[in-house]
Amino acid sequence: MKLKPIEYIGPTPTVKKPRSSAGGWLLIGFAAVLAFFLARPFVQLVQAQQSEPNATTLEAAGKQLDELGTFGAKLAKAALQRTESQVVYDLTYRVIDFPNGDIPADRGKAEDVIVRAYRTLGTDLQLLINDDMSEHFREYPRYWGLSEPDPNVDHRRTPNLQRFFVRHGESLVTSNSSDDYEFGDIVVWHLPEQLPQRAGHIGIIVPGPGKLSEEKWVVHNNGSGPRWENELFSYPIIGHYRYVPENLLVEVETDALAPVQ
Repeated sequence: MKLKPIEYIGPTPTVKKPRSSAGGWLLIGFAAVLAFFLARPFVQLVQAQQSEPNATTLEAAGKQLDELGTFGAKLAKAALQRTESQVVYDLTYRVIDFPNGDIPADRGKAEDVIVRAYRTLGTDLQLLINDDMSEHFREYPRYWGLSEPDPNVDHRRTPNLQRFFVRHGESLVTSNSSDDYEFGDIVVWHLPEQLPQRAGHIGIIVPGPGKLSEEKWVVHNNGSGPRWENELFSYPIIGHYRYVPENLLVEVETDALAPVQ
């Protein structure tokens, strides 16, 4: 018997369309953009902290200078360690010990940054300048009306430090190119408020902090205690010196230096 086909009278079968994934990717993209903008301030803060003076960048700069190993690098590290000390700016004349004398550790001015950094490495500028002035007094500036050396203050005056560095170190070019300066060099500026004949603010060249470590920054005391600042070209430079003592009084491992109290 021949069977007849059965006619299908139900609804027409439909094929389900594949679901679009565009909406999911759009949601993921929106979340990524939102996360970026929310995280941006935090990232900027971290990046800023990596390029500003702080305990972390100070330690990194010390390691950088240790790797260089030169006397200038050691002097720059000693200067950087001065920035850990709380020092009140003080221009008071004081009677101090000789040699190796100093005013109270929590007092000081620009020249004391230089003197103390050199002392950390075993060089007493108080003694050296007094000895040189005692033999060659007329070679030194006569701004203060003195007739003989004064070991209490001679080494704490920038013009005297300049003359000593010229006589016993190197007097170098005073340019506006950082390539002409090395870590540990001494720089003297003329500040706007200083009289021309008594000009002289002094500091030591050091590396910049963190990602700015190839830049030339300075440690100086311009009224707020020893500071690590990007101030090399902030004022006219009137002196640039490099002084490496002929005979160091002591050998010092700079990585073992403790912060000066």
